[in-house]
Amino acid sequence: MSTAAPTADRAAPGALAVAFALASVYILWGSTYLAIRFALESYPPFLLGAGRMFLAGLIMYVVLRARGVPRPTAKQWRTLWVLSIWMVLLSNGLVNLAETEVGSGLAAIAVASMPLFAGVFAMLRGRHPSKIEWVGLIIGFLGVLWLSAGGELSSSTLGLVCLVIAPIAWAWGSIWSRDQDLPQPFMSAAGQMLTGSAWMLIAAVLHGERMTQMPSLSATGAMLYLVVAGSIFGFTAYIWLLHHVRPALATSYAYVNPPIAVLFGALIGGEHFTAHDLGAMAVILLGVVIITLAKARAAKPVVPAATSEPAA
Repeated sequence: MSTAAPTADRAAPGALAVAFALASVYILWGSTYLAIRFALESYPPFLLGAGRMFLAGLIMYVVLRARGVPRPTAKQWRTLWVLSIWMVLLSNGLVNLAETEVGSGLAAIAVASMPLFAGVFAMLRGRHPSKIEWVGLIIGFLGVLWLSAGGELSSSTLGLVCLVIAPIAWAWGSIWSRDQDLPQPFMSAAGQMLTGSAWMLIAAVLHGERMTQMPSLSATGAMLYLVVAGSIFGFTAYIWLLHHVRPALATSYAYVNPPIAVLFGALIGGEHFTAHDLGAMAVILLGVVIITLAKARAAKPVVPAATSEPAA
């Protein structure tokens, strides 16, 4: 499902509105990685994901239904159950699990590789990259190999495995969803979060998670921040951008969020990054920027099918 791109007969938004929406997506989504780390101080990873996704999904679903948005059909619910495995459980859930061992900024750097995998999956489904996109893919994957070959990430097998699978799952879900019958974007996101919360709860049981003590106020505040700022406000700003600006600008969060997450991690979380980590991030993001700009030049101005927020 796609939504029509901005057209000439639609009133162009003001520069201030666009700047505010972009700042919201950049800052809110960029800060979610550190918020996850703070929430993990009291909440186990999959229980954290289950609570966050259920609350955000329920709030969005109730508001949308009150505004007259149709509920998903039975067929759409079945699709959402499958899609949420990729977009919620294996992306957000594994990022949560990874952050039990690696820093939030490092997790954001690894997840930045998602557009690279999306390019590969798109190619496998018949969309062949241009020469410029090939350059971006090669550069980006060299950065992924560099990040995986040394530094903090290589010292955590769990973190490495989770942060390789998470962007792959998110990329596959994004590409696969384009051919599926889904509700409108906001309802699709709400449905994915609700069904994803159930998958998260199952994973929590299988992982042996349980709350052994009352969560701290700061951890609960971080979890609620993820619900409101990350899942609701951030996604709302993103969908607004998709409808009012070119897709290349709306999706620029893919290479802006990681540096912001690193900045938050360093300034607020006290995280430290090596030249190896920062160099790998620069190479990955260079590949992502090249791919994004190449697609912006070659593609028709069609808004991509929006499904869910980023893996964090």
